[in-house]
Amino acid sequence: MRVALDATPLLGQPTGVGRYVAGLVDALTRLPEAPELTLAAFTWRGAKEVPAPPGVRVAGRRVPARLLQQLWGATDFPPVEWLTGAADVVHGTNFVLPPRRRAAGVLTVHDLAYLHDVATVTPQTLRYQRLVPRAMARGAVTVTPSQATKDDLVATYGADPSRIHVTPLGIDDAWFAAVPPTADQLAALGVPRRYVLAVGNLEPRKNLPDLVEAHRRLTGADPSTPPLVLVGPAGWGEPRRAGPEVVFTGYQRGETLRQLVAGAAVLAFPSRREGFGLPPLEALACGVPVVASDLPVTREVLGDAATFVGVGDVDALAGALAVAVDGKDDEDGGTTRASAARRDRARLFTWNRCARTTLAAYVSALEGEG
Repeated sequence: MRVALDATPLLGQPTGVGRYVAGLVDALTRLPEAPELTLAAFTWRGAKEVPAPPGVRVAGRRVPARLLQQLWGATDFPPVEWLTGAADVVHGTNFVLPPRRRAAGVLTVHDLAYLHDVATVTPQTLRYQRLVPRAMARGAVTVTPSQATKDDLVATYGADPSRIHVTPLGIDDAWFAAVPPTADQLAALGVPRRYVLAVGNLEPRKNLPDLVEAHRRLTGADPSTPPLVLVGPAGWGEPRRAGPEVVFTGYQRGETLRQLVAGAAVLAFPSRREGFGLPPLEALACGVPVVASDLPVTREVLGDAATFVGVGDVDALAGALAVAVDGKDDEDGGTTRASAARRDRARLFTWNRCARTTLAAYVSALEGEG
């Protein structure tokens, strides 16, 4: 089976979708029945900058992404084979599935923020309002990272559930062996010894103003509260009222990111909407306590291994963070059993499962089934 996969999210500083694509591609190449992969970049930067595993073909022409999306939102030109070469299946990994001549289509829809939370997304993201239903109308099989997103698709578009495959994301093994940063590493990043952590793009959907306010209230009640550290690329959502008790590290990745998560007193995840939520699951893999928004998807992914608070309930968020910072989450006052339970939850999610469920979606698309 020849599969052309949109690898554009791998360019630049990969965040959630980029890490999904990287994990999926690596796991697909490791399957005994691995498809023949082509990674394509639908952007002016072209294919030369796409990182690819050994033996994986890279293709693509230098065409502005904005122009392509405008064309694909209104016409069936250019067909994707013009960019990727011949393929049996084309996988649009990030809401955009180009028109095809002969290839079957698979589309990943991560969430529906572009419809339900329009005030929190960019104008570019609003194009998905046209592109997603157009792709579905072209007969694409859809994959989602969670049952919550599948349910939302069915409720919003009246989509056929049999044509939507849930392909949960995974955790790299390195997260389970992560260790906290050394004192020198912390100093180089400007991070204190103890800290409350949030990881993700600095954008409105992450609800960082509520987190900053909850931390401010907590610090006012207890001056010994650890500072708040925000890790993620600069964006349009930096909290304007953040004071000196908030540290911005900027974008981090790889071992540095894993160490920062492993060293946190608690990871806060106050998002208003998510399609999956890798940061809290990765924190669980490190044995770190998690306080997350009470959403269908966070309940689905994190199970009973996290503490949940209502979106917008700043007092409840502050209270949950205070309990987590105290570290008294076991009856004996230690954290060994709680940490083990968190890691056990995280081990349920593997890139191998993501690859196998995605491959099943490819087969369904190729056979014209749901």
